[in-house]
Amino acid sequence: MPVDKWAQRAFALILIFCCLTNVIGGTFAGPSGRQTLSDRRTAVQSGIDLERSRKWLEAMEHYEQAVKVWPENNDLKYGLRRSKIHFGIDRRYSDASFQTKLSRKSRRESLILFDEVFSKVRSHFVDPLSATSFVAHGTESLYLALANDKFLNRHLSDISKERIRRMRRTLREEYWNKPIAYPGGARQTVDEVCDIAHTVLGLPSGAVVMEYIFGGCNALDDYSNFLTPERLEDLYDNIDGEFVGLGIEMKAESGRGLLLINVLPDSPASDGGVQAGEHIISIDGTDCRDLSTDEAAGMLRGPVGSRVRLEVTSKTDAQRSTTLTRRPVQVKSIPAARIIDRQAGIGYLKMSGFQKTSAAELDAALTKLRAQGMQSLIWDLRGNPGGLLTAAVEVLDRFLENGVLVSTKGRTSDQNWTYSAHRPGTSNIHLVLLIDGESASASEIVAGAIRDHRRGTIVGRRSYGKWSVQSIFPIPSATGLRLTTAKFYSPNGHTLGKIGVVPDVGVDLPAEHPAYYNGSSSDYSDDRDMETAVQIVRRRLSRR
Repeated sequence: MPVDKWAQRAFALILIFCCLTNVIGGTFAGPSGRQTLSDRRTAVQSGIDLERSRKWLEAMEHYEQAVKVWPENNDLKYGLRRSKIHFGIDRRYSDASFQTKLSRKSRRESLILFDEVFSKVRSHFVDPLSATSFVAHGTESLYLALANDKFLNRHLSDISKERIRRMRRTLREEYWNKPIAYPGGARQTVDEVCDIAHTVLGLPSGAVVMEYIFGGCNALDDYSNFLTPERLEDLYDNIDGEFVGLGIEMKAESGRGLLLINVLPDSPASDGGVQAGEHIISIDGTDCRDLSTDEAAGMLRGPVGSRVRLEVTSKTDAQRSTTLTRRPVQVKSIPAARIIDRQAGIGYLKMSGFQKTSAAELDAALTKLRAQGMQSLIWDLRGNPGGLLTAAVEVLDRFLENGVLVSTKGRTSDQNWTYSAHRPGTSNIHLVLLIDGESASASEIVAGAIRDHRRGTIVGRRSYGKWSVQSIFPIPSATGLRLTTAKFYSPNGHTLGKIGVVPDVGVDLPAEHPAYYNGSSSDYSDDRDMETAVQIVRRRLSRR
């Protein structure tokens, strides 16, 4: 009997991506702008205005910044929650795999899926969760979906607003936080809502149950969610370091098109002369200047060997056309490794993620740098969102000769592990580690171990503070559930969720995010982190 491919790929898979990174299959990057905040009332109104314009991503970013200023303000906190839920609904209904494989399921099929997801959450999520909470979050998601344009256009375009208001009122008055008193009560409650929604609106049961599945997962932490087939495939591609596509990271900018955040080397996009900072304005003749990132990403997907024609505008607004052929693209976890000061023997290594190939890439990079005279290494983990726990352990093992590297603790015994160093092959080279607020998960495992073992100097800014472990649970129909199943601890027993690792040497930067040094030259004069790191290495050399 053939083994299901998802079960085969997910066996014993433990990952620790930070949801802060929004790179999906090499095609999407999250927002990087900053909202200007004045007084609290204005901040609330600005968020509401963004929501009314259906600019969910911008609203999320605005609320996230505002909540940092006014953490106790409930209007801001619920605005952030609302925006996240609407953004999730928009993404689902821009996802072809959701529409073809999930939303069309019958009531029976959907409820079986609901039971399986809920069962896995109850048995494996790191913290206990009540049925009442899971179902209540599903009710909230359906309530907001009934005010979401994409959901309404897909299912209820001919239904009067009054009937929709009546359904929302029923959800709010009869099902909001409705207690679930016995094991089968969760499914029964969802079944009841399906009956009412069909009677009042003619709404397909599959659409209702999907909101209870995806919405129920909103009761979990930010790193746990139910994945559409397409999102699951994207996740595996990120772990494997390979995907089929063009090799771009992009962000929609309303009215301007798709801003190219990054173009991967040795990709169809780079071969076709496409550059970061340019905008895609048309895909195969379809104007994409007002599309969302996910809508555009769907148009850019395609099988190996297929072609796509793009209209691109340069930074100077010059327009040109290019045709690219989709093919497998390798994503390197170490895009840069070079000597930046030959006289002092200072090496530089940029690591952008922790994937299956990371340890092998590191071995090759270190061999090359040693051959070029490396005596000290600046290891750059800025902007690195994490990846595989096992990759972080393997990488750390190259620099620490003994002792604990990291440990994990969860609700079940199979989540309790201690990972220790193995002496053979350890490098004793002097290290300076660069981190920032987007260094998360696996990057923080590295930073925590380097700090606790006093193995090097950490430079930059406080890390993100994501100290939890996720596991993937395959589910029939080629879907999957990503759940936080444990927390991880540094060698000295610290877990720094929502706290982060504080650098040994802090570097203050302006509010605007600087461009990371990419290792392509010896000129890093506009990078204060790098300047600080080099000074530390040179001072150490002068004391010898």
